[in-house]
Amino acid sequence: MNYILFDSDARQSLLPFTYTRPVADIRIGILTIREKWEKHLGLTTTTITEEYLEEKFPMVEMEKNILINASFCPTDSLVEKIKNLSENEAIFKDDNVIAFYTTDSQEEVDFEQYTQIDFDEDVIQVKNTWDIFTFNGEAIKQDFKLITEGKTSAPIPEGVQVLNKENVFIEEGAKVVFATLNASEGPIYIGKDALVMETSNIRGPFAMCNNAVVKMGAKIYKDTTIGPFSKIGGEVSNSVIFGYSSKGHDGYLGNSVLGEWCNLGADTNNSNLKNNYAEVKLWSYETNRFAKTGLQFCGLMMGDHSKCGINTMFNTGTVIGVSANIFGSGFPRNFVPSFSWGGAAGFTTFQMKKVYEVVTAVMKRRSLVFDEKDQKILDHIFEETKQYRNY
Repeated sequence: MNYILFDSDARQSLLPFTYTRPVADIRIGILTIREKWEKHLGLTTTTITEEYLEEKFPMVEMEKNILINASFCPTDSLVEKIKNLSENEAIFKDDNVIAFYTTDSQEEVDFEQYTQIDFDEDVIQVKNTWDIFTFNGEAIKQDFKLITEGKTSAPIPEGVQVLNKENVFIEEGAKVVFATLNASEGPIYIGKDALVMETSNIRGPFAMCNNAVVKMGAKIYKDTTIGPFSKIGGEVSNSVIFGYSSKGHDGYLGNSVLGEWCNLGADTNNSNLKNNYAEVKLWSYETNRFAKTGLQFCGLMMGDHSKCGINTMFNTGTVIGVSANIFGSGFPRNFVPSFSWGGAAGFTTFQMKKVYEVVTAVMKRRSLVFDEKDQKILDHIFEETKQYRNY
């Protein structure tokens, strides 16, 4: 059987993170949504996404296909139902389609002609940017079980203080030096070749992926994920860092999501609670206005390749687009469009020639190449987001 993950309507409400990737490649928990499905299915998947992303994330169609809504995370029972789908059958959760069976001869899908199977069990659905950190703790627990079942952790090094050590898993090549690991409220996963430096304090549920670094004296609270090749210092709470991003110094990051290739300057802080304790609103790319989140705690949403200078202060509920560069004193506005350059004193457009130079230099430090596919994606995003750069 051929499995295809499709973006669904959730794509628009997950911007700016889905400007640069399909919904399937959002990280929540330890794994990306795609990695979760592939581990459960035991097969690789392809993607139906925006046309400008197709060269990097292609779709392969075969004679028989099952299409899966990538905003849903898998569970054992859901995967079993999907594997048993037959022609003209679809699985729904309330009014949302989770998966359906198609053939290459079908020109269109009419769910009125399908047998609709209801899925009534609890399942994580990532419909909004804030869902990524809100459901991250539960996703870490699910991924921890999926990844570690039947495996044995590397030994906990001498000098590391641990609570509930059976809930700690350390992959091969990882180093933990004179740190405190408290897994009494949830699991702690330390990925291959990761490094936890001395005097760090970590509470689970917590996940750090391969080659990630937690720097000396860091304070990491529960429901936090550090993606591959990311470096984290200071104080972090209930936040998700997708990968290749750095918050290497003191400062606070809470109830936030950082994409890939982001960098927060030393002593950068974000607010995650309004002074009047009111509900937080976030910029919505669907409505082009600020929308209610239903949350009292909500911090920073930063798209790929965006960066900020030292001592930057972000207001509660700030949304930063792709490849923005923020610096200077004062609070910048709480919606900063993609390819913006400046801060509270005002913004100009970050020109693409300079963008290429920065991205090339940053990726080179990780021995990666900024190729033509990635350049085309950034070019498209630059044009698509012009409407917001009306400084």
